[in-house]
Amino acid sequence: MRVLVLGAGVVGVASAWFLSRLGFEVSVVDRQNEPAAETSFANGGQISVSHAEPWANPAAPMKILRWVGRRDAPLLFRLQPDPAQWRWGLAFLRECTRERARHNIAQLVRLGLYSRATLQALRRETGIAYDERSRGILHFYTSAAEFEAAQAPARLMSELGCTRRVVSADEAVAIEPALRRARPMLVGATYTEADESGDACRFTRELAARCRACGVRFLMAHRVTALRAAGRRIEQVEAIDAEGRYLRLEADRYVLALGCDSARLAAPLGLRLNIYPAKGYSLTMPVREAALAPEVSLTDDEHKLVFSRLGDRLRIAGTAELGRRDRALDHHRCAAILRRVEQLFPGAGDTSQLDYWSGLRPATPSNLPWIGATRYDNLYLNTGHGTLGWTQACGSGRALADLIAGRRPEVDFAFCGAPPARSSAAAGCENICA
Repeated sequence: MRVLVLGAGVVGVASAWFLSRLGFEVSVVDRQNEPAAETSFANGGQISVSHAEPWANPAAPMKILRWVGRRDAPLLFRLQPDPAQWRWGLAFLRECTRERARHNIAQLVRLGLYSRATLQALRRETGIAYDERSRGILHFYTSAAEFEAAQAPARLMSELGCTRRVVSADEAVAIEPALRRARPMLVGATYTEADESGDACRFTRELAARCRACGVRFLMAHRVTALRAAGRRIEQVEAIDAEGRYLRLEADRYVLALGCDSARLAAPLGLRLNIYPAKGYSLTMPVREAALAPEVSLTDDEHKLVFSRLGDRLRIAGTAELGRRDRALDHHRCAAILRRVEQLFPGAGDTSQLDYWSGLRPATPSNLPWIGATRYDNLYLNTGHGTLGWTQACGSGRALADLIAGRRPEVDFAFCGAPPARSSAAAGCENICA
């Protein structure tokens, strides 16, 4: 059976790998010249099950109001005359209740635990290397209020199987000595020893090479323009190649894993995917002084930043900007990230060799991705992972391959086209799968 995967980011390539392992004849199509050339290119690098508290939580509306007008706000809504943004924003507010946040945390933890274990098994099987570190993730706090607010979600995650231990400021410095200069600012932390970090781009390209060796075909520099349906089936995908030639691509099954473009391509089919681009930023620089640079991956929840050591490089990424669909760099936001790095880890990185980057993360209001079937018998979704694409990629890819093969995935998650307990994710899937 032939499967065409639309998208060669980390989620699409992981999907291709697991489909190939189940015996499917797989092709992957993407507009870029190489895999992982967009949102997967320079993300924060965390395999972060502990980052399961969604943006939509009871505290979010007031924070967003406080951040209005701040160009360097961690979560910035740039209001536009865009109906899609307003629909997304209203759905986001509906997800900010305590009940919805608890439900969404549970879903994200289950998928994250499964995905992390799947990645670890894949690493053992293939020997793939990607500057991975199994040193855990430390969430640190410089605000007493933020630290207090983090403890209830941390307890819930621990109850769900993601042990996120609350630690003192001194314990945080013992876990990551590079925080010693920032010790006067620290009020506490949480630590998840089982979490990991690594270079998502390197992983994706290494896995793509192994996919090719297993017979997966990659059609790079092919821009998907439309999905064409006949009745309850997708008949073909239309694309334009690097020479501008119009192509029709046919398969028995299709997987939509095109991140932010997924909603645009699904809309003419009557599929309503509430996905909106959340623009994020990163900076990468060489380590200048190893003793001053963190070894453990870190999360600065107050500023919505993550820090990862990728070999001899430091990667700092985060923030979210909703309202701009371009990838132009906002230098105010770039400067704010660098200021925080210098405040916490002065002298750790070589700031004369900064590499700034931005990417559009496919965000859903609940933070839950769309994974599974649609009303079209041969069209499947694996998209909308937001900031957790790298964390969830392997689990999402393996679960989707099982669904396409007619098998029940090993993870309890609200898959599209399945009959899970009612939830925002399930309700959304019912709307598009009816």
